[in-house]
Amino acid sequence: MSVARTGEFGLIARVTARLDVGPTCLLGPGDDAAVVSAPDARVVASTDVLVEGRHFRRDWSSAADIGHRAAAANLADIAAMGAVPTALLVALCLPAEVDVRWAEELADGLGAEAARVGASVVGGDMSASPTLTVAATALGDLGGRPPVLRDGARAGDVVAIAGRLGYAAAGYTVLSRGFRTPKLLVEAYRRPQVPYGAGPQAARYGATAMIDVSDGLLADLGHIATASRVGIDLCADAFDVPDQMRDAAHALGVDPYAWVLSGGDDHALAATFPEDLGVPDGWRMVGHVVHGGGLTVDGKPYKGATGWDHFR
Repeated sequence: MSVARTGEFGLIARVTARLDVGPTCLLGPGDDAAVVSAPDARVVASTDVLVEGRHFRRDWSSAADIGHRAAAANLADIAAMGAVPTALLVALCLPAEVDVRWAEELADGLGAEAARVGASVVGGDMSASPTLTVAATALGDLGGRPPVLRDGARAGDVVAIAGRLGYAAAGYTVLSRGFRTPKLLVEAYRRPQVPYGAGPQAARYGATAMIDVSDGLLADLGHIATASRVGIDLCADAFDVPDQMRDAAHALGVDPYAWVLSGGDDHALAATFPEDLGVPDGWRMVGHVVHGGGLTVDGKPYKGATGWDHFR
């Protein structure tokens, strides 16, 4: 059955019936707006949009996969501020001929990813559109802590990452070449494994700056370097390149470090910490903050692409 036959309000009813409400949601879908608890008296908010043909393809990913990706892209930004995600609002624009089951499965993916961090999908909007688009806004709670910004890195700090790098970019390359394996890489593209808890953990530990790696490590660390007016030098040997990624890179004629250093969509977290603190459990030190500006790898400028640009 198409969404056109179901109608807007029928579709809303079918989608919202599949969504569970978590403890931070005081009033869920059904009224003009939701009500979400904010015990910190501050709310962290972030918005992201996924457009078919630009950010996803339905022949590469299931509706549930796309739901997981849309939620992860937003919830990771909340974690990168040192906050705990609490709620997700989703606007869905889709062609009238789309099967209603696709929208239901999208909702399943959105709800399941939000539930990983105790958050809820609390509302949103729907509209007909020739281009399938999923736009989401995530909310979060700082738990009484100051947010971790991009401008706090200082020369002498160490740079560390939590989560995976290069897996999703490798999966994208595999899919774009017409293959469906290795499964490890393809599934990483379809459903990123975000280290949500590492964000608040880093904030409690004393991180001086932090960012979600969505557009590529070099590009996103460049935002920290610019905001903090420092330079950052990375050590290539510090990064983990699994055998399946090396094998896929060799078969496809790609430098695996291009995926690791400039590939996005894994939504790892990158942060800086005072050197005397070291890094928290689960984080890997990959470089240092230095005087000056810009980014280098092993002391030299990186000559390849640094990351994703939506307008290029």
